[in-house]
Amino acid sequence: MQEKVSEKDNIELNARQRWLHTLIYEADTTAGKLFDVFLIFCILASVSVVMLESIKTIRDAHSGLLSLLDWLFTILFTVEYLLRMYAVSRPASYVLSFYGVVDLLAILPNYLGLIFPGAQYLSVVRIIRVMRVFRFLKLAQYLVEAEELMTALKASRRRITVFILAVLTLVIFIGAAMYVIEGEQNGFTSIPVSIYWAVVTLTTVGYGDISPRTPLGQAFAVFIMILGYGIIAIPTGIVTAELTAGKKAQLSTQVCTYCCAEGHDSDAEYCKLCGHKLN
Repeated sequence: MQEKVSEKDNIELNARQRWLHTLIYEADTTAGKLFDVFLIFCILASVSVVMLESIKTIRDAHSGLLSLLDWLFTILFTVEYLLRMYAVSRPASYVLSFYGVVDLLAILPNYLGLIFPGAQYLSVVRIIRVMRVFRFLKLAQYLVEAEELMTALKASRRRITVFILAVLTLVIFIGAAMYVIEGEQNGFTSIPVSIYWAVVTLTTVGYGDISPRTPLGQAFAVFIMILGYGIIAIPTGIVTAELTAGKKAQLSTQVCTYCCAEGHDSDAEYCKLCGHKLN
Protein backbone atom coordinates (compact mmCIF):
# COMPACT_ATOMS: atom_id res chain seq x y z
CA MET A 1 0.00 0.00 0.00
CA GLN A 2 1.23 3.47 -0.77
CA GLU A 3 2.20 5.85 2.02
CA LYS A 4 -0.54 7.89 3.65
CA VAL A 5 -1.14 11.31 2.17
CA SER A 6 0.42 14.23 4.01
CA GLU A 7 -1.57 16.30 6.51
CA LYS A 8 -1.60 19.13 3.98
CA ASP A 9 -3.21 16.95 1.32
CA ASN A 10 -5.43 15.05 3.75
CA ILE A 11 -8.39 17.38 3.29
CA GLU A 12 -11.11 16.64 5.82
CA LEU A 13 -14.77 16.86 4.92
CA ASN A 14 -17.09 19.02 6.94
CA ALA A 15 -20.17 17.52 8.60
CA ARG A 16 -22.47 18.30 5.67
CA GLN A 17 -20.05 16.79 3.16
CA ARG A 18 -19.62 13.66 5.29
CA TRP A 19 -23.40 13.27 5.50
CA LEU A 20 -23.79 13.68 1.74
CA HIS A 21 -20.92 11.26 1.09
CA THR A 22 -22.55 8.63 3.29
CA LEU A 23 -25.92 9.21 1.63
CA ILE A 24 -24.73 9.28 -1.99
CA TYR A 25 -21.68 7.03 -2.11
CA GLU A 26 -22.17 4.44 0.61
CA ALA A 27 -24.71 1.61 0.80
CA ASP A 28 -24.42 0.62 4.46
CA THR A 29 -27.11 2.89 5.91
CA THR A 30 -30.88 3.00 5.53
CA ALA A 31 -30.70 6.48 3.98
CA GLY A 32 -28.00 5.32 1.55
CA LYS A 33 -30.06 2.32 0.48
CA LEU A 34 -33.16 4.44 -0.05
CA PHE A 35 -31.14 6.90 -2.12
CA ASP A 36 -29.79 4.07 -4.29
CA VAL A 37 -33.29 2.65 -4.79
CA PHE A 38 -34.61 6.09 -5.78
CA LEU A 39 -31.63 6.67 -8.11
CA ILE A 40 -32.01 3.31 -9.87
CA PHE A 41 -35.76 3.92 -10.28
CA CYS A 42 -35.08 7.34 -11.85
CA ILE A 43 -32.43 5.88 -14.17
CA LEU A 44 -34.76 3.16 -15.43
CA ALA A 45 -37.64 5.60 -15.78
CA SER A 46 -35.52 8.13 -17.69
CA VAL A 47 -34.22 5.50 -20.10
CA SER A 48 -37.81 4.32 -20.66
CA VAL A 49 -38.85 7.89 -21.47
CA VAL A 50 -36.05 8.24 -24.04
CA MET A 51 -36.99 4.93 -25.65
CA LEU A 52 -40.68 5.85 -25.80
CA GLU A 53 -39.81 9.22 -27.31
CA SER A 54 -38.06 7.45 -30.19
CA ILE A 55 -41.37 5.76 -31.21
CA LYS A 56 -43.04 8.10 -33.68
CA THR A 57 -46.68 7.35 -32.78
CA ILE A 58 -46.05 7.83 -29.05
CA ARG A 59 -43.89 10.91 -29.66
CA ASP A 60 -46.62 12.54 -31.78
CA ALA A 61 -49.27 11.87 -29.14
CA HIS A 62 -47.30 12.72 -25.96
CA SER A 63 -44.30 14.77 -27.09
CA GLY A 64 -44.90 17.52 -24.50
CA LEU A 65 -45.16 15.14 -21.54
CA LEU A 66 -42.17 13.05 -22.61
CA SER A 67 -40.03 16.14 -23.13
CA LEU A 68 -41.02 17.48 -19.71
CA LEU A 69 -40.18 14.20 -17.97
CA ASP A 70 -36.88 13.95 -19.83
CA TRP A 71 -35.82 17.40 -18.70
CA LEU A 72 -36.94 16.76 -15.12
CA PHE A 73 -34.71 13.69 -14.98
CA THR A 74 -31.86 15.61 -16.60
CA ILE A 75 -32.08 18.40 -14.02
CA LEU A 76 -32.29 15.82 -11.22
CA PHE A 77 -29.18 14.01 -12.46
CA THR A 78 -27.38 17.35 -12.91
CA VAL A 79 -28.05 18.26 -9.27
CA GLU A 80 -26.91 14.79 -8.20
CA TYR A 81 -23.71 15.17 -10.25
CA LEU A 82 -22.92 18.49 -8.56
CA LEU A 83 -23.63 17.01 -5.12
CA ARG A 84 -21.29 14.10 -5.84
CA MET A 85 -18.55 16.61 -6.65
CA TYR A 86 -19.28 18.50 -3.43
CA ALA A 87 -19.27 15.37 -1.24
CA VAL A 88 -15.61 14.45 -1.91
CA SER A 89 -12.36 16.14 -0.96
CA ARG A 90 -11.10 16.31 -4.53
CA PRO A 91 -13.93 16.76 -7.07
CA ALA A 92 -11.53 16.09 -9.95
CA SER A 93 -11.06 12.52 -8.70
CA TYR A 94 -14.76 11.87 -9.06
CA VAL A 95 -15.06 13.70 -12.39
CA LEU A 96 -12.24 11.65 -13.93
CA SER A 97 -13.37 8.32 -12.45
CA PHE A 98 -15.33 5.74 -14.47
CA TYR A 99 -18.67 6.55 -12.84
CA GLY A 100 -17.89 10.28 -12.98
CA VAL A 101 -17.49 10.11 -16.75
CA VAL A 102 -20.65 8.00 -17.09
CA ASP A 103 -22.61 10.42 -14.89
CA LEU A 104 -21.47 13.34 -17.03
CA LEU A 105 -22.35 11.52 -20.25
CA ALA A 106 -25.79 10.85 -18.77
CA ILE A 107 -26.65 14.55 -18.63
CA LEU A 108 -24.70 16.03 -21.55
CA PRO A 109 -26.88 14.68 -24.42
CA ASN A 110 -29.92 16.69 -23.39
CA TYR A 111 -27.96 19.93 -23.29
CA LEU A 112 -26.28 19.07 -26.60
CA GLY A 113 -29.74 18.37 -28.01
CA LEU A 114 -30.46 22.10 -27.76
CA ILE A 115 -27.74 22.64 -30.38
CA PHE A 116 -27.75 19.33 -32.25
CA PRO A 117 -31.31 17.94 -32.60
CA GLY A 118 -31.47 14.23 -31.88
CA ALA A 119 -28.45 14.18 -29.57
CA GLN A 120 -30.76 13.74 -26.58
CA TYR A 121 -31.39 10.12 -27.57
CA LEU A 122 -27.78 9.35 -26.61
CA SER A 123 -28.82 9.81 -22.98
CA VAL A 124 -29.71 6.10 -22.93
CA VAL A 125 -26.11 5.77 -21.72
CA ARG A 126 -27.72 6.34 -18.31
CA ILE A 127 -28.49 2.64 -18.23
CA ILE A 128 -24.82 2.02 -17.39
CA ARG A 129 -25.44 3.76 -14.06
CA VAL A 130 -27.65 0.84 -13.04
CA MET A 131 -24.39 -0.99 -12.32
CA ARG A 132 -24.58 0.75 -8.96
CA VAL A 133 -27.19 -1.86 -8.07
CA PHE A 134 -24.24 -4.05 -7.04
CA ARG A 135 -23.46 -1.53 -4.32
CA PHE A 136 -27.08 -1.18 -3.22
CA LEU A 137 -27.54 -4.94 -2.89
CA LYS A 138 -24.12 -5.15 -1.22
CA LEU A 139 -23.06 -7.79 -3.72
CA ALA A 140 -19.39 -7.28 -2.92
CA GLN A 141 -18.52 -10.55 -4.62
CA TYR A 142 -19.63 -9.02 -7.92
CA LEU A 143 -17.19 -6.20 -7.28
CA VAL A 144 -14.48 -8.80 -6.75
CA GLU A 145 -15.29 -10.45 -10.07
CA ALA A 146 -15.34 -7.08 -11.85
CA GLU A 147 -11.96 -6.21 -10.33
CA GLU A 148 -10.52 -9.54 -11.47
CA LEU A 149 -11.88 -9.09 -15.00
CA MET A 150 -10.40 -5.58 -15.31
CA THR A 151 -7.06 -6.81 -13.99
CA ALA A 152 -7.06 -9.69 -16.48
CA LEU A 153 -7.89 -7.37 -19.38
CA LYS A 154 -5.10 -4.98 -18.41
CA ALA A 155 -2.59 -7.84 -18.09
CA SER A 156 -3.64 -9.19 -21.51
CA ARG A 157 -3.66 -5.90 -23.40
CA ARG A 158 -0.26 -6.41 -25.07
CA ARG A 159 -1.06 -9.90 -26.31
CA ILE A 160 -4.50 -8.81 -27.45
CA THR A 161 -2.94 -5.85 -29.28
CA VAL A 162 -0.53 -8.17 -31.08
CA PHE A 163 -3.44 -10.48 -31.93
CA ILE A 164 -5.52 -7.62 -33.37
CA LEU A 165 -2.61 -6.39 -35.48
CA ALA A 166 -2.10 -9.93 -36.80
CA VAL A 167 -5.79 -10.20 -37.68
CA LEU A 168 -5.73 -6.83 -39.45
CA THR A 169 -2.77 -7.99 -41.52
CA LEU A 170 -4.57 -11.22 -42.33
CA VAL A 171 -7.82 -9.57 -43.47
CA ILE A 172 -5.90 -7.17 -45.72
CA PHE A 173 -4.19 -10.13 -47.39
CA ILE A 174 -7.47 -12.08 -47.65
CA GLY A 175 -9.26 -9.05 -49.11
CA ALA A 176 -6.58 -8.51 -51.72
CA ALA A 177 -6.55 -12.20 -52.64
CA MET A 178 -10.33 -12.34 -52.99
CA TYR A 179 -10.27 -9.19 -55.14
CA VAL A 180 -7.86 -10.96 -57.49
CA ILE A 181 -9.83 -14.23 -57.47
CA GLU A 182 -13.35 -12.84 -57.92
CA GLY A 183 -12.82 -9.46 -59.55
CA GLU A 184 -15.17 -6.53 -60.01
CA GLN A 185 -17.62 -8.50 -62.14
CA ASN A 186 -18.58 -10.63 -59.11
CA GLY A 187 -19.20 -7.75 -56.71
CA PHE A 188 -15.69 -7.35 -55.27
CA THR A 189 -15.32 -3.88 -56.77
CA SER A 190 -12.22 -2.84 -54.79
CA ILE A 191 -9.75 -4.09 -52.19
CA PRO A 192 -11.47 -2.13 -49.36
CA VAL A 193 -14.79 -3.78 -50.27
CA SER A 194 -13.03 -7.15 -50.33
CA ILE A 195 -11.51 -6.42 -46.90
CA TYR A 196 -15.02 -5.67 -45.61
CA TRP A 197 -16.12 -9.08 -46.92
CA ALA A 198 -13.07 -10.70 -45.28
CA VAL A 199 -13.91 -9.19 -41.87
CA VAL A 200 -17.58 -10.24 -42.13
CA THR A 201 -16.59 -13.77 -43.14
CA LEU A 202 -13.70 -14.19 -40.70
CA THR A 203 -15.91 -13.16 -37.77
CA THR A 204 -18.58 -15.65 -38.98
CA VAL A 205 -21.18 -12.84 -39.22
CA GLY A 206 -22.00 -13.49 -42.86
CA TYR A 207 -24.30 -10.67 -44.00
CA GLY A 208 -24.51 -12.16 -47.48
CA ASP A 209 -24.52 -8.83 -49.32
CA ILE A 210 -21.31 -9.91 -51.10
CA SER A 211 -20.46 -13.52 -51.82
CA PRO A 212 -17.98 -15.36 -54.05
CA ARG A 213 -19.32 -16.94 -57.23
CA THR A 214 -16.35 -18.78 -58.70
CA PRO A 215 -15.37 -22.28 -57.50
CA LEU A 216 -11.93 -21.06 -56.38
CA GLY A 217 -13.44 -18.11 -54.52
CA GLN A 218 -15.98 -20.34 -52.77
CA ALA A 219 -13.26 -22.80 -51.73
CA PHE A 220 -11.18 -19.91 -50.39
CA ALA A 221 -14.23 -18.63 -48.49
CA VAL A 222 -14.75 -22.03 -46.84
CA PHE A 223 -11.14 -21.96 -45.63
CA ILE A 224 -11.64 -18.46 -44.20
CA MET A 225 -14.84 -19.48 -42.41
CA ILE A 226 -13.12 -22.42 -40.71
CA LEU A 227 -10.18 -20.19 -39.84
CA GLY A 228 -12.57 -17.69 -38.27
CA TYR A 229 -13.78 -20.17 -35.65
CA GLY A 230 -10.21 -20.73 -34.49
CA ILE A 231 -9.34 -17.04 -34.42
CA ILE A 232 -12.38 -16.09 -32.31
CA ALA A 233 -11.25 -18.44 -29.52
CA ILE A 234 -7.78 -16.89 -29.16
CA PRO A 235 -8.61 -13.66 -27.22
CA THR A 236 -10.97 -15.64 -25.00
CA GLY A 237 -8.14 -18.00 -24.12
CA ILE A 238 -5.77 -15.11 -23.40
CA VAL A 239 -8.14 -13.45 -20.93
CA THR A 240 -9.14 -16.79 -19.37
CA ALA A 241 -5.50 -17.59 -18.66
CA GLU A 242 -5.09 -14.30 -16.82
CA LEU A 243 -8.31 -14.86 -14.87
CA THR A 244 -7.12 -18.30 -13.80
CA ALA A 245 -3.84 -16.86 -12.58
CA GLY A 246 -5.55 -14.11 -10.56
CA LYS A 247 -6.31 -14.30 -6.85
CA LYS A 248 -9.65 -13.59 -5.26
CA ALA A 249 -9.98 -11.10 -2.43
CA GLN A 250 -12.78 -10.00 -0.16
CA LEU A 251 -13.69 -6.43 -1.10
CA SER A 252 -16.00 -3.91 0.49
CA THR A 253 -18.25 -1.32 -1.16
CA GLN A 254 -16.52 1.67 0.43
CA VAL A 255 -15.56 4.68 -1.70
CA CYS A 256 -12.59 6.87 -0.79
CA THR A 257 -13.68 10.44 0.00
CA TYR A 258 -10.40 11.77 -1.41
CA CYS A 259 -9.79 10.00 -4.74
CA CYS A 260 -13.13 8.13 -5.20
CA ALA A 261 -11.34 4.79 -5.54
CA GLU A 262 -13.39 1.63 -4.97
CA GLY A 263 -12.59 -2.05 -4.42
CA HIS A 264 -10.93 -1.82 -1.00
CA ASP A 265 -10.32 -4.87 1.18
CA SER A 266 -13.08 -5.47 3.70
CA ASP A 267 -10.74 -4.72 6.63
CA ALA A 268 -9.00 -1.71 5.04
CA GLU A 269 -8.73 1.49 7.07
CA TYR A 270 -6.90 3.52 4.43
CA CYS A 271 -7.36 3.88 0.67
CA LYS A 272 -5.11 1.50 -1.26
CA LEU A 273 -4.43 4.15 -3.93
CA CYS A 274 -3.95 7.48 -2.15
CA GLY A 275 -3.59 6.41 1.50
CA HIS A 276 -6.41 8.65 2.70
CA LYS A 277 -8.34 7.37 5.74
CA LEU A 278 -11.61 5.74 4.69
CA ASN A 279 -14.89 7.20 5.95
